[in-house]
Amino acid sequence: MIRLRRRTADIGERASALAEALDAGGHRFEPGAAQRARTLLGKLDERLRLSGDHTVVALAGATGSGKSSLFNAVAGLDLSTVGARRPTTSTATAAVWGSDGAEALLEWLEVPRRHHVSSDGAAASEDDPLHGLVLLDLPDHDSTELAHRLEVDRLVELVDVFVWVTDPQKYADAALHRRYLSRLAGHDAVTLVVLNQADRLAPDAVQACRRDLARLVAADGLRDVDVLTTSARTGDGVDRLRHELAAAVGRRTAWSERLGADLDAAALELGAWLGDDEPDPREVASAPETRDLVEAFADAAGVPSVVRAVEADYRRDAVGTAGWPVTRWGRRLRPDPLRRLGLPGVGSAGSRRADGGPGAGEVESVRRSSLPAPNAAQRARVDLATRRIADRAGAGLPQRWADAVRAAAQPPAGDLTDALDQAVVRTDLGLRRPVIWRLLGALQTLLLLAAVVGLGWLLALAALGWLKLPQPETPYWGPMPVPTLMLVGGLVLGALLGALVRLWAGAGARRRGARVRSRLHEAVAEVAHQRVLDPVAAVLADHRAAREALRRAGGPR
Repeated sequence: MIRLRRRTADIGERASALAEALDAGGHRFEPGAAQRARTLLGKLDERLRLSGDHTVVALAGATGSGKSSLFNAVAGLDLSTVGARRPTTSTATAAVWGSDGAEALLEWLEVPRRHHVSSDGAAASEDDPLHGLVLLDLPDHDSTELAHRLEVDRLVELVDVFVWVTDPQKYADAALHRRYLSRLAGHDAVTLVVLNQADRLAPDAVQACRRDLARLVAADGLRDVDVLTTSARTGDGVDRLRHELAAAVGRRTAWSERLGADLDAAALELGAWLGDDEPDPREVASAPETRDLVEAFADAAGVPSVVRAVEADYRRDAVGTAGWPVTRWGRRLRPDPLRRLGLPGVGSAGSRRADGGPGAGEVESVRRSSLPAPNAAQRARVDLATRRIADRAGAGLPQRWADAVRAAAQPPAGDLTDALDQAVVRTDLGLRRPVIWRLLGALQTLLLLAAVVGLGWLLALAALGWLKLPQPETPYWGPMPVPTLMLVGGLVLGALLGALVRLWAGAGARRRGARVRSRLHEAVAEVAHQRVLDPVAAVLADHRAAREALRRAGGPR
């Protein structure tokens, strides 16, 4: 008998899950499979809207199989033309038991040839076991007329239950098995196969034929389908067929069983374009390939040049602020290494807050640095790093998804260059002059002032002596005259302090360079996340969402 194999109450939820999978997968699904799934969703919406009290059963078969005779035998009326002269129309014929609510369904099926089965002139009563049955006699699926075959293909996609009628001569026909039965694998619950014209064979031959047909049907993927034997001419087996149809009608669930099987088939087909799992985006973000990517981005962004400029700027500012005054004026006349790169130096009006944003009342503006564009070697390093990220993130994914990961990991070169430049420009380089340099600069000024005062004092004493004028008593500090001590001490201490400042500036420049390198790497890492890792993670998230949605929609059991 035709069996109920799956729950059918959640058809709507499963359809919603299939729609979610299509939305998540998008163009990453094979277009034909995706289009068939969308067509199914459209059909499902229409079938849910129409009568659920009627069960649409299609009798399909090849030319000469006795399908129309069986149709008339089930209906108990001569509704369909039989024999060698088949109707030339490409439409099906419908026999309806209980017409209330069936008209809209038949309009959707586009079946104009309709007959309402009645008993003694009255419509079939609700006590009739077949009440609610819409039985279709389809055109021959092997007809020489293309329109006939197209009509069969169209209705096979819409009906609730299939009854495939064949005969002892054509039961192994490849057109039946390859074109129809094998494509309906998984629809066991709504499929029945009938070996008609059994009266032409001896009983033993009929059973042998039936067993061979059952074997072929099982090979088509329909392992739980009953194979009945009938003879429309003698009436043998017709009551069994009517009983099976009555059972399908009595359940009132054949339409949802069919839709459920269709959802299973669509989920299986789409699932073939998904992997069993996907890499964890967090693992990709923490992989060695990501560190290589950040290093490649940093090199392309000119971070080494900025770090060198920051260290040079620090030494220049330190010496210019706290160095020996005799030489520091020339040092301060040297060009600012950061300004040459289009970056603000120490004390510049372009300095930003520690968080890298615009200051209070300041409108953020987009500006570019003067850093050189990445050269060919740097671009090649970036390309290699992004390919390695894509290879790791796309490992184990089907080709279309791996291609999507690869495309997501390859941002446009111009956009990437601009993003890296802005990351450098907007990073707070921490170029604040240490207070110690100001204090040392003030001390250097005092030492220079002491030397100047000492020199002036000595010159004044010399002038008084040359003019033979009385000289004031010169104070001493130990054995040294104070003026001489002021001159020599100011110059010597200033020079020593200047030398120490150079040493301290070198160490401080390296420390500041390390801090700036860390900040720039953080800014570049954010660009790497925004332009590469986040798009890749979005593709992986889509794959996960599609995979989980297909699991809810049906798919493998």
